[in-house]
Amino acid sequence: MAEIIYPYKKYNYKVLLDNTEEAGFSEVSAPDITSDPVEYREGNMTGRTPGKQPGLMKYSNVTLKRGTTDSQVFVTWMKDIQDGKATRKTVVITLMDDEMNEVASWQLEKCWPTKYTAPDFNSTSNEVAIESLELVTEGVTRIK
Repeated sequence: MAEIIYPYKKYNYKVLLDNTEEAGFSEVSAPDITSDPVEYREGNMTGRTPGKQPGLMKYSNVTLKRGTTDSQVFVTWMKDIQDGKATRKTVVITLMDDEMNEVASWQLEKCWPTKYTAPDFNSTSNEVAIESLELVTEGVTRIK
């Protein structure tokens, strides 16, 4: 009888910014990779449909969310952008199994923040104050 292999759960993960675990994150949006097709047709091609080949690669933005603390890593990185310095960092998102062993990793290249969102405030709520940082990336590679 074949052994059942269960998929990994998505709640055990860590995020490294330039090889440093700056903070824990409550939510990380998944990066995606898209290659837009380029259609072409030559005059001597038979058939009624154009040929297709891979075009430019596109990488989605990734959003990191965490509970607000006294750490100002997000704010400082966004301040660099405000000051005209596009400080780019490598971000690695690592999925771990129930025993906290690393089982899969995705590396995001040349990331920089495009949007910082401070937490919203509500005096009648008892939720954690969440801040978020949206990152632009120029490459996504699964490294493990």
